[in-house]
Formats: sequence, structure tokens, C-alpha cells
Amino acid sequence: MSTAFPARLETAVSRYLAEVATPRREHLSLLRWQMAQGHVLDSRETFPGHVTTSAFVLSPDHAQVLLIDHVVIGRWLQPGGHYEPAEAFHLSAAREAVEETGVAGLRLHPWHAGQDLPFAIDSHDVPGKPARGEPAHVHHDLQYLFLADPALPLVAQEEEVHAAAWTELSALAEIAPVAFARLAGVTPPG
Repeated sequence: MSTAFPARLETAVSRYLAEVATPRREHLSLLRWQMAQGHVLDSRETFPGHVTTSAFVLSPDHAQVLLIDHVVIGRWLQPGGHYEPAEAFHLSAAREAVEETGVAGLRLHPWHAGQDLPFAIDSHDVPGKPARGEPAHVHHDLQYLFLADPALPLVAQEEEVHAAAWTELSALAEIAPVAFARLAGVTPPG
């Protein structure tokens, strides 16, 4: 674990809880407990949970969102994955989006004001992988908004993704209800 990771995570989580989170509904108790215990949250071998990053890639008019058909999970989700070292968490999320979809021209949404403040943090249960000796665990997913042109071609990363496709924004209501509700208050740029 890099020495900068815990401090950057503390800053991101503290700012998120103070500036973005829905009061009385988002407490991030397990994540904050693991941080206080000094768990190595940038390692996928850390249980009961570890950090992941993901990207809500929107069309400039916010009418569409880019989703992937995830091989292991077997459902459509936003691109993302286990945290990989980067200077900022949103850069890890952007790397996942590009790797999994081949999306071109990806740029951080103006909502972030160029800062590494998550749009949403979603701690959710994921199934384990018995072949790897991995138990069921929690992904503490730092989620970021991006913009891209849906007219540009996509290339799905077939090892992890069956397909990548643009779909109506309303698809997020089931996939990521907190982020979907929060998007209602975000104006498309321009």
C-alpha cells in the first residue's frame, strides 16, 4: 500500500460525507471502520472489503449512459473494477472505463470541478470466487462522472465484458439508485 493512499482515501471519504452524501442515509460504516483499523484497502486480498472505482460515462446531454455486460456478475453495470494505483481515484475509474469499453474522448464531468471528490460511494456485497480462494466480500466503490461522445465506436474487453453499449440514463435507476437520484440535480454541461 502506498503511503499516500490512506491519506487520499481519508480526504475523499471525509469530503464526500460532508459535501455530497445524503444525511442520515449514507454512513459508510464498514468502510470507515476498515480505514480506522488500518486495513490495506488498495489490495483486493483485503477482507471483509476493499476499494474499487467505477465510471458513470454520460453522453453530453445526459440522455445516455455507457454500460457493460459483466462476464462474472452476469448483468449490465457501469464500467469499473479493483483500484489500480493512480494519482487520483477518478483516474483509476477512467482507466477501467477505457479498458473495458474502448470509449474514446473520455473526460471528467464538470460536476467534479477538476477535483477527486466522488459523485457516489457505494459499499456493496459481491460474490466470492472459490477458485481463487476468495470469500464473498464488500466492494467500497468510489464512483465518478465522465462525459463521452456516444457516436464514437466502442471495443469491449472480452475477458471481463460480454459487451459495451450506450443505453437510456433511466437504466441506472436499478443499477445505481443513489447515483441515479443524485443525477437529477446535475445539469448537462454547455
